[in-house]
Amino acid sequence: MQARQTSMTYPTETRIMPSPDIAVVLGTRPEIIKLAPVIRALASRARIIHTGQHYDFALSGSMFDELQLPLPHLVLEGIGGNTRGHQIAMALQQLTTHFAHDRPNAVIVQGDTNAVSAGAQAANYLGIPVIHVEAGLRSHDRAMPEELNRLVTGVLADVHCAATSVNADNLRYEGIDPARIAITGNTIVEATTATLANAPDRAAIVSKLLPWAPTPAQWALATIHRPENTDTPEALSRIMQGLAHLGVPALLLAHPRTLAAITRWGLHDAASALAIAPAAGHREFLSLATAATLLISDSGGVQEECTVLGKPLLVVRRSTERPEAQEAGFARLVTPEQDIAAVAREVLAEGPGLEAKLRATPSPYGDGRAGERIAAIACRIADGESVQEAIAGTV
Repeated sequence: MQARQTSMTYPTETRIMPSPDIAVVLGTRPEIIKLAPVIRALASRARIIHTGQHYDFALSGSMFDELQLPLPHLVLEGIGGNTRGHQIAMALQQLTTHFAHDRPNAVIVQGDTNAVSAGAQAANYLGIPVIHVEAGLRSHDRAMPEELNRLVTGVLADVHCAATSVNADNLRYEGIDPARIAITGNTIVEATTATLANAPDRAAIVSKLLPWAPTPAQWALATIHRPENTDTPEALSRIMQGLAHLGVPALLLAHPRTLAAITRWGLHDAASALAIAPAAGHREFLSLATAATLLISDSGGVQEECTVLGKPLLVVRRSTERPEAQEAGFARLVTPEQDIAAVAREVLAEGPGLEAKLRATPSPYGDGRAGERIAAIACRIADGESVQEAIAGTV
């Protein structure tokens, strides 16, 4: 697989072959995972543009190979590693230049990253229809950078692909025209199912990555990376101490941000009480998650994936924009005022009956056909249908 174009330099001659007409703007590993079903459904019409927000290949680039997706047609320059404002500004400038030179008929963005904000702004300012996947999530916490990206994109988007009725209600409450809202489900359902189905020898992956021999009867799998949990020694120390006192062994898959914070805050003693491994690929993570007794994370994606896996999850955050996982019984929010270990012990005490109950509970995020619905809406709009016609003819 070869990238069609890897820089912002353009040939002066006329293109012989036009670029695919539906631009899919992404910049992080979760976006690649969640947009994979859409990209597959779009097939040759998808023009993949990577902003480079996750510039570490281990976090982002390898996902194209793992998910058997074509490499990006375009990778923006100099984005990763900058502050949020610089990332958005630089991506906006480069995307505007690209769209003006090689105009797509529609632009798809997903979620709440800096890439979403930049992609939506660049397309909207040029009069290109914007399709926002996973629209309508709201934490009502403006201290979250993601919340601001969601709000900005909500104003700019032409089509709001809401995963759930809760998300659609949020949009209607903000005054979005209901005719522009499509309840599509969340692509994480089919993405997770497909990854699990294609995981080669899941037992071998688990035995390779688990640090214990033999495997404990109960154990917890944790991922922590958000700034609210890593940017102060007090926050990270609280989490490390909580993981060390769960009453069962804990494996922490450490994001580069978390590893750097452990060193920066001198928390190696607390870390020594845990088994720590580098962040795993999506396939490896899901294989470990299916084997774990309890999941502990601050990730938005894991809040959705746990509903497909049928696993209990502790959400270590001040707030969440995904109440559906909690309402269905899969997730529990653990705020800074709460004792992580105490809440974990309560969940673990429910034993195998809890997991059996969760496995029998349908995911609140849909039927696994969100990707094809979103792609169908995008193709209709790119072919000249109005937003209302495209939604009405698809959903």
